[in-house]
Amino acid sequence: MKSKESWIPLMVGAAWVRALFGGIAFAAMAGLTVEVQVEEELYRSAPANNGAGPMWCAGSTSLARVGDVVYATGLETIPGAKPLNNCRWVLWRRDRDGWKRLYVDESGRTREPSPLVVAGDGSVLVSANPTLSPPEREGGGPARPEVFRFTTQASAQPDRWFPEWEGTPRFTEHSYRSFAADGRRGCSILFQNIDYTHAEWVFRDGDGQWAGRGRLEWPWGAQYAKPQPVRTCYPTVGLRDRAVHFFGVSDILEPNPAWRNFKKELTGKDWDYDFRRLFYTWTSDVTREGFRPWVEVASRDETGGAVWPCDLWIEPGGAVQLLWTERAIDERLRARFFPEAKQSHSLRHVRIDGGRLGVRRTLSESTEDHPGTVTTAARFHSTRDGRLLVLTHLSGPNGGNRIAELNSEGAWGLGVAIPFAKPFTSFFTATPRSGTEPSEYLDLLGTISGSENSIHYARVRVR
Repeated sequence: MKSKESWIPLMVGAAWVRALFGGIAFAAMAGLTVEVQVEEELYRSAPANNGAGPMWCAGSTSLARVGDVVYATGLETIPGAKPLNNCRWVLWRRDRDGWKRLYVDESGRTREPSPLVVAGDGSVLVSANPTLSPPEREGGGPARPEVFRFTTQASAQPDRWFPEWEGTPRFTEHSYRSFAADGRRGCSILFQNIDYTHAEWVFRDGDGQWAGRGRLEWPWGAQYAKPQPVRTCYPTVGLRDRAVHFFGVSDILEPNPAWRNFKKELTGKDWDYDFRRLFYTWTSDVTREGFRPWVEVASRDETGGAVWPCDLWIEPGGAVQLLWTERAIDERLRARFFPEAKQSHSLRHVRIDGGRLGVRRTLSESTEDHPGTVTTAARFHSTRDGRLLVLTHLSGPNGGNRIAELNSEGAWGLGVAIPFAKPFTSFFTATPRSGTEPSEYLDLLGTISGSENSIHYARVRVR
C-alpha cells in the first residue's frame, strides 16, 4: 500500500465576505484549517462484471472510526468464480502501524460490498449477504443475511448473528441493503430490499436483542401510466436511539412508455432505470410505531432528469438535514420531448422537522447560461465542537475536493480546498450514521481520479 504523509494547512479568515468560486457562492463564517495527514492506496479491486462494485453500498459506509483506530471493509473478486456471486468481503484495521487485513470471508460468496458500523463498546459489526446457491451456478439466487461482530481484540474470531426477521422473506443477491447504528447506545438497524415491493428491516437494541422487525412499503406511484410501487434504493439511513430516518431515490424501470420506447431505440435494451424522485420517511420509535407517510423531497420527473441522495444528518434535537444532487434533464430526450428545457446541475439542501419540509436551498449550481463546477458527490461531517461541514467533489474548472461549513438554515461557509495529491471522486466517510463519534478527523475511503479500480484512504484533520 502506497502512502503519503503530509501537513498542508489552509486558513480562511473569520471576516464576513462574499466570494465566487467556479460558480459557487460562499459566505465566510469562521476560521477553518485542513491538514492532510494520510493518503494511501488500501487495495485494488478486479472487475467482477456482476453489476456491483466496492462503492455499491453508496448510502451506507464501508468505513468507521473507533478512537484512534479506523476500520474498513473491502470487496474482492474471487478468481475463477462465476458471477453474480463471485466476490467476498474483507475487514481491514488501521492503527499507528498502518493497515492490517483482519478477516476475509473465505466461506461465503456474495455480489455486493458489506457495509459496517461500530458500537460504543468498540465492537465492529459487518453486514454480509452470502449466497445459498452452489458454486457451479451462474446468475442469481437465494441469499441469507448475516451480521459478523468483531471485538477490539484483533486476534479474536467474530461472533456470527442471524437477524430475526418477520416471517421468511425471500432474500437474493440483489440486497440493496442499508446498515446504520447509534454508536453511543450500541443499537443498529438493517434494511434489505425484497424485489420491487418493499424492504424488510430488523432492529437490534443495546442489550443485544432483536427488538423490532417489519416491512417498509415503498411509495405508491399512482401517477404513472401503469401505477406501481416506487422502489426506493441507495438510501442514507440515520438512527438515533430508536428513531429512524430513511432518505432514498426511486429506482424502477422507466415508467414513461414513450420515453422507454425511445431509449430502447438508442440503446437496444428493454430496460432503463429511473433515478428521478427523492423520498423521505421516519419513525420516532421503530419498536413502537410504524414509519410515517412518505415525503417527496425532490423530483425531476417532468424532464427526465436525475437526483441522488448524498447524506442525512440528525440534529441533537431530532430534526434532520438532507443533501442531494440534481440534474435537470436527460439530454437524450430533450430534442424530441422538451426542446425548450435547459440543463443544470446543482447541490441541494433542506431541513426537515417532524416530517415538515423547510425551505429547499441551492448550495451550488452550474447552468447552461452560467456554467461552473459541478458537484458530483457530497457528505456531511460533524465535529466535536458542534460544527456541521460539507465535503464535496467538484468536476470542471477548479475542481477537486472542498469542505465548507453549513448551518441549519443553509448558510454556506467559504469553502477550503483539500490539497490531495489526487481528488476523491467517489467516497465513503466515517459518519455518525455508522456509529462513529463526531471528530476533528475526516476519514475518506473511495476512488481517486484516474484510478477507478483501486480503493484509497485519506485522513484529514479539520479544525
